[in-house]
Amino acid sequence: MPRLRPVPREEMTDPLVVFFHDRLFSPERAGTATGSPGDWWTVFALDPKIFRHCVKGFQLYRDSALDPVLRELGQTRAGWARQSQFVFSQHCKQLRALGVPEEKVRGVAHWQVSDVFGELERAVLAYTDGLVLDGGRVHDEVFAVLRAHLPDEQILELTYVTCLYEMHATMARALRLEFDDRPDPIVEVPAPEGYGSRDIADEVTVRREEPTTRRSVT
Repeated sequence: MPRLRPVPREEMTDPLVVFFHDRLFSPERAGTATGSPGDWWTVFALDPKIFRHCVKGFQLYRDSALDPVLRELGQTRAGWARQSQFVFSQHCKQLRALGVPEEKVRGVAHWQVSDVFGELERAVLAYTDGLVLDGGRVHDEVFAVLRAHLPDEQILELTYVTCLYEMHATMARALRLEFDDRPDPIVEVPAPEGYGSRDIADEVTVRREEPTTRRSVT
């Protein structure tokens, strides 16, 4: 379950929240049409102001001159880099919906060693890593390729949308929404039975200091 309370349909009063709920959910199935549980929407419905602010960003796509494939490459890679299965999974589906070949969709996860991307696509993926993994530290050579292909307005939009979906990815993980509702994989692995509470460093030291028994040569 998500860490915050999902809002039931009967408690929704904001018209925009109701519109999106009724558009995404159907009595004939559990979750959304893409197979996600849909609790991103129902948890964000806790505060209609936040809900409206988030979904308003989708209006960017209507009049955008930015190639939607470049936008989705940034969003998909942001999901991978921020370790959000929800954002990564949803935007893999969107890449396919745009007609992107399967080898490119799979290649987003390992783009650095893939030869299926063109120069601009590689620059977009490298730029995304700079935004998400390096906190905005982007090498001049990467930015130069973006500027060789895109006007400033489209680079600004690419930056904004990619960072927006890094935020979505981070929030989905923190609140355990959608496919990010899973236990943290970094947990202690129990020691073998009978190990006790010995200090690993001390044990290594003892083993190093144990005398070596040599056979006498006769």
